[in-house]
Amino acid sequence: MRGFNKVILAGNLTADPDLRSTVNRRSYMRFNLAVNSKYKNNNGELQDVVDYIPIVVWGAMAETLGKYLRKGSPVLVEGRIKTGSFVARDGSKKFTTDIYADNITMLGSSNGDRQQARSQNGSNNAGDFSQEWNQTFGSGGMNDNFNGGGDFGKSLNDGAFDDSNSDDDIPF
Repeated sequence: MRGFNKVILAGNLTADPDLRSTVNRRSYMRFNLAVNSKYKNNNGELQDVVDYIPIVVWGAMAETLGKYLRKGSPVLVEGRIKTGSFVARDGSKKFTTDIYADNITMLGSSNGDRQQARSQNGSNNAGDFSQEWNQTFGSGGMNDNFNGGGDFGKSLNDGAFDDSNSDDDIPF
């Protein structure tokens, strides 16, 4: 049977992304994504929890997004779970779990954040990112409303995914 490995996360970058290259000059970018959620404790009170998920982006997508993403940027990440291991300097074996991104959609942010990203990258036009993305990846891989103007980005920011009124307790 063929397996299925798909992850979809919405959150905010915890720091500016780290864009690097391998020894073979293949670009990659790493960042942690803060994902907020709520759960009910044993007393029935809602508790906030934040998970910090390590994200890895490869190739041209890393180079393009590295110009626009900053600490606090809200994004939607679609990808897969990738596990690995390495031997630490002390000789112990360490295990890693990352999300390898296949697609990242920039969600809405404050106008000041967009202006700051544009000025840091010499862009004068809000469509520059979309145009660059489409030239690099084609129009099918990017949400046309990358700046949060679309219904999906707007609904995330308006709290449409707030489950605080839910009576469901999921036991995991």
